[in-house]
Amino acid sequence: MTDWALFHEAIPDAPGLSVDLHRGFLSDADAHLAGLLGETPWVQGEIVAAGQRHPIPRLEAWYGDPGRTYTYSGRRLDPLPWTPRLTGLRDRCAEAAGDPFDSVLVNRYRDGRDAVGWHADDEPELGPEPVIASLSLGATRRFRLRRKDGCHDPVTADLEHGDLLVMRGATQVLWQHCLARTARPVGERVNLTFRRIVDRQRR
Repeated sequence: MTDWALFHEAIPDAPGLSVDLHRGFLSDADAHLAGLLGETPWVQGEIVAAGQRHPIPRLEAWYGDPGRTYTYSGRRLDPLPWTPRLTGLRDRCAEAAGDPFDSVLVNRYRDGRDAVGWHADDEPELGPEPVIASLSLGATRRFRLRRKDGCHDPVTADLEHGDLLVMRGATQVLWQHCLARTARPVGERVNLTFRRIVDRQRR
């Protein structure tokens, strides 16, 4: 049994929600946080809303196998090549999730003002029921989930340094999630969401 299995938790049962939380998954989280902060070529993207461009309230980088392009909110992300650090983290998260990954979105939340709004990872290139492994490094932030049809109370979890959260099944179809802003003083957080792009020729 690997160490992380001792800290496994399940998010409370809710219809259509399939989420597992591995507390303390990454025992060497400090080293990886410092490495990612220094090694990653961070960019601040923009989205278009009401005909105007707005900066995304966080920094990001997209890595993956060749050709694993990702589009969301009208943006196209072409993959950077895997680094040794990200390859190792990908393989460890894939073992825990029981599913292979070929790409990762790395987000940097500089303080409590950086956030991501309500959304689902339901882009066509992720397939009908994607497995998403979300690895948290740095400051603790509150993760929220809500049913798209409003038929269930929201679910929350405080994601801590080294935690791994895995979403699967119909979660992206029926639920949304977010990382809200906070007025509390918080430090930097890096989040890696590993995923697999569906081969377009097989869809």
